[in-house]
Amino acid sequence: MLSGRNIHYEGGGRMRGLGAGGIGAMQLLARRTGLTAAIDESLQLLKVHQPYHESDHVLNIAYNILCGGRTLEDLEQRRQDEVYLDALGARVIPDPTTAGDFCRRFTAADVETLLGAIDRVRVKVWQQQPAEFFAEAIIEADGTLAGTTGECKEGMGISYDGQWGYHPLVVTLANTGEPLRLGSGHFGLGHGSGAHAPDEYFVIESTNPKVAGWDGAVMSHVEYLHELATIS
Repeated sequence: MLSGRNIHYEGGGRMRGLGAGGIGAMQLLARRTGLTAAIDESLQLLKVHQPYHESDHVLNIAYNILCGGRTLEDLEQRRQDEVYLDALGARVIPDPTTAGDFCRRFTAADVETLLGAIDRVRVKVWQQQPAEFFAEAIIEADGTLAGTTGECKEGMGISYDGQWGYHPLVVTLANTGEPLRLGSGHFGLGHGSGAHAPDEYFVIESTNPKVAGWDGAVMSHVEYLHELATIS
């Protein structure tokens, strides 16, 4: 029979731990790829930067998700974690109220501006890949259920299994598994919220017939409209 009676643990007085141990590496990656600078240069939502910049807010929300957070309120847990703050090299990060105010400043055009900044950095990262990386690009687009914690949020609906939430179109680069873009509104029949295939095709400009570019985007849209006409 297994027994642990002879096991003793001792912890040093200066020992500290962090569940999301890779968060420091994510911050370093954002800075070295130029993502932090690209966001600050493109996104102009704050008149005064005291002490936060636009990139601080964007990355703060992204890191919260990477650490298992599901809502802005979970940022308070990050704020109270000294080890987390040390890993980011920060004395303080935006609280949930401040993060919510930042999110409310966004217009549809601002969202596109942010995504455009990310795309420009993405292309620079791709350019550092070996030649085999550019041989073929496979783009997948599919709807996904994004559940929410409430039933009274604007634009949400109920899914086939009774779950309240949204049904966005998620476009990914299958070769790497990285998400490229979220389509606007709901995607699919019965949703009149202006759903469309987003412009992730503009990120891929290639003469390679195996790589879908602008022509492929147009043809996909034509085929989509044709399919609608045949079932109407």
